[in-house]
Amino acid sequence: MSAYLITGGAGFIGSHLAETLVKQGHRVRVLDNLSTGKEANLEPASGGPGELDFLEGDIRELDTCQRAMEGMDYVLHQAARASVPRSVADPLATNAVNVNGSLNLLYAAKEAQVKRMVLASSSSVYGNVDPPDAPKVESQPPRPMSPYAASKVSMEHYASAFYQVYGLETVCLRYFNIFGPRQDPDSPYAAVIPKFLFCLLQGERPPVHGDGRQSRDFTYIDNVVAANLAACAAPDAPGQAINVAAGVSHDLLELLDILGELTGKPREPEFQESRAADVYYSLADLSKARELLGYEPKVDFREGLGRLAALAQEGRYLA
Repeated sequence: MSAYLITGGAGFIGSHLAETLVKQGHRVRVLDNLSTGKEANLEPASGGPGELDFLEGDIRELDTCQRAMEGMDYVLHQAARASVPRSVADPLATNAVNVNGSLNLLYAAKEAQVKRMVLASSSSVYGNVDPPDAPKVESQPPRPMSPYAASKVSMEHYASAFYQVYGLETVCLRYFNIFGPRQDPDSPYAAVIPKFLFCLLQGERPPVHGDGRQSRDFTYIDNVVAANLAACAAPDAPGQAINVAAGVSHDLLELLDILGELTGKPREPEFQESRAADVYYSLADLSKARELLGYEPKVDFREGLGRLAALAQEGRYLA
């Protein structure tokens, strides 16, 4: 049995990691300040053979990070101030959490001599590539278009520095538009899939910023959990930034068509102005993930949407 610290563990991605690890028999400590996460998200993790404990606290406080790190073997760092629009509205708060908070955790992990730290980065670090429809490859230089993207680039550089200077094994996973159960549909910064899904189920017109032809590499949560666990063990992963995605791109109008088909609701988008700093086209190259992590997405886009729509219609989306 290993011991895992999951920062942001009461959130969407973190709670799925906690559930999986507890079911595998590991000891899990969740650190979350509950600004967006919910303790209810951890209920599915409470019945496994492993152990789960919860520490309410903020990664912007070094002493909290140090207390959370005691006795841990691995750290899965999911805590962040997410959302590109939110970072545009308040870049200082985004930097305080995503850069300063991550630095606190890296320092605490080094001092506690944890075995490895896996950090959640973002596809936003790439910005728009040339040509626009080219897959995004880790060897491409970052071109952040938003304060959020810049904060993730900074976090990656700190992680690399701690590996090079202190020998702390770090792996940065660049997530591409993750979706799945427990993803908050009500936030003003809600991700597009839960926003669209619940608008359709409530008989509202889903808001589409721009022409709807902007595309994303939508990735089901189960694939992300598998990538994190692989990143904890893969021998050649330390010091690397690695894409985690499905490797297929879909535009927003196509997404609406499929959700309309799955829910039996007509799709009538409400077109709105494009958002500042929005990347237009996103597609991941998965070669490095396959080589270093043995990663292969197991749940594709349509299957993931089908699972999600069924849960939402049954009232079990947040379970």
